[in-house]
Amino acid sequence: MISTNDIRPGMALDLPEGLFTIVEFQHVKPGKGHAFVRTKLKSLDSGNVLDKTFRADEKVPLAIIEKRSMQFLYSDGANLAFMDTSSFEQEEIAVADAGDAVNYLSEGDVAEVHTHNGRLISIELPASTVLEVTETEPGIKGDRVSGATKPAVTETGLLVQVPLFVDVGDKIKVDTRSGEYITRV
Repeated sequence: MISTNDIRPGMALDLPEGLFTIVEFQHVKPGKGHAFVRTKLKSLDSGNVLDKTFRADEKVPLAIIEKRSMQFLYSDGANLAFMDTSSFEQEEIAVADAGDAVNYLSEGDVAEVHTHNGRLISIELPASTVLEVTETEPGIKGDRVSGATKPAVTETGLLVQVPLFVDVGDKIKVDTRSGEYITRV
């Protein structure tokens, strides 16, 4: 349990409604009445945002989120195999539980895996990743209009809009937050 006076953004709370992370909070002391803490909480299960108000110095249950650095080994279609970089233990995570991270993980990539009581919460990826283009239309010589793009499919199956000069076999850097092309590597 933690006092609402001690909460900070990024902390996780285990409330009756589910598991939430604190996005922002505001401690309010009105001129008349008791102080309270207004919070904006994001559900770790659904991603929904909830506004909740607590009394000042109210005790709320703090959730302990375990963060482990894990290397992605391979995907067998239904599961993703990861290896803990410190203990070298292997663990499988269902593709459905991994969410959008599946589109950005290639063999050998390292990601932060967040768990609570043995249950996967999320997979935190680096800000960008390098992926190889497996399918795209060939670029025509002289067709280099500034700002023009074409669709390209990467090794993970992610569809990315890329400039006309990118060809099959090129490695591109992709932003994992937005899924947009950054540069050719």
